[in-house]
Amino acid sequence: MHTREEKLEAFGRLLDVMDDLRSKCPWDRKQTNESLRPNTIEETYELADALIKDDKAEICKELGDVLLHIVFYAKIGSETGDFDIADVCNKLCDKLIYRHPHVYGPEAARIEKGEITVDQVLKNWEQLKVNEKGGNKRVLSGVPEALPSLIKAYRIQDKTRGVGFDWDKREDVWSKVHEEVDELRAELERDDKEKSTQELGDFLFAIINAARLYKLNPDNALEMTNRKFIRRFTYLEEHSIRIGKPLTEMTLDEMEAIWNEAKRQEQE
Repeated sequence: MHTREEKLEAFGRLLDVMDDLRSKCPWDRKQTNESLRPNTIEETYELADALIKDDKAEICKELGDVLLHIVFYAKIGSETGDFDIADVCNKLCDKLIYRHPHVYGPEAARIEKGEITVDQVLKNWEQLKVNEKGGNKRVLSGVPEALPSLIKAYRIQDKTRGVGFDWDKREDVWSKVHEEVDELRAELERDDKEKSTQELGDFLFAIINAARLYKLNPDNALEMTNRKFIRRFTYLEEHSIRIGKPLTEMTLDEMEAIWNEAKRQEQE
């Protein structure tokens, strides 16, 4: 691994390269916050993809791409005189120090003795975010509207938990899950699409809440299932090509037999 001096030198080199690109490259010179935004979203998803694959080389590469965008936005900010990369770093450090009184404040001695739990830290974190000057004035105001719905639901629940709005015991959530699935089935039987959609949302919200309480990440879990399904369906599709029989001509029993074969191969 690199020394502290080498890390600082590398970051300085990145800033120098960004200055060169912004002044000399026609494409980089014309970029704005608005034009970069779609690329930033794409790079973030590419990083998320590398993380779930646990591909260390790809993670390193994608972290660099995301870091480029951070430096790029800071460079644009410096050109307009609003902020620069030092402001970004300093504001972040100030915020982290403020939100970690158990590390930088009078409670530091308690954490060294193991007297502060992770749950206490998270609860205090959310309360500090509400109270801090210039911060979010409401508990849920910090949840970005553009978040994907599944992740947004998890963040909503996690933030309200931080101020004590949560189940006393995690097992209690299952009565809510069962209640919501019963209400969903009732509306589906009535064939009321609008109410069924609402009840489906309530059920999904409840099952995401259950995942959170059991310390499972529902987005990661669903993505793992997506990948598993793609892998097994691709096996089925490739098998149909090998035997010269299109999927559309196979019976469901035939497809299920090949599907189960794919499952067995994964378990071996």
